Amino acid sequence: MANLNKVMLIGNLTRDPEIKYTPKGTAIADIGLAVNRNYTTESGEKREEVTFIDVTLWGRVAEIVGEYCKKGRPLFVEGRLQLDQWDDKQTGQKRSKLKVVGDNIQLLGSREGGGGGGQSGGGGEYQEGPPAGGGPRKSPPPQKKPPVDPDLDAAEDDIPF
Repeated sequence: MANLNKVMLIGNLTRDPEIKYTPKGTAIADIGLAVNRNYTTESGEKREEVTFIDVTLWGRVAEIVGEYCKKGRPLFVEGRLQLDQWDDKQTGQKRSKLKVVGDNIQLLGSREGGGGGGQSGGGGEYQEGPPAGGGPRKSPPPQKKPPVDPDLDAAEDDIPF
């Protein structure tokens, strides 16, 4: 049987990122993401529902979020679900929490940080893992396809009518 653990979210940061480092120097960022859902009830009333999600980012992706993101910044996060389990020291009960471990991010909105809408574009895409050039891996620019037929792809001033 096939398995898939994939999460894609677009939301706004609920707080400034908290950056920590492992003893070996790997960056870890803990962020909160607010994701909105708009819907209409059967009676025609419009409603908005907000879901708050905890996200953990590692490595260069964590450093980028710590450097460029502040509370309110729209962000696209791609990752996986992870269940954390522990024993509560006060009550002795088993506790659990579902969170997202982010692999890739894309900064949305304006470069100035907080605010801005998720529809305004901007920013770049960053992925976890060893980048080939030493810096963040960005999506390559789209390649321009060569013309199939020079007569069909002629400049407008070359068209005889």
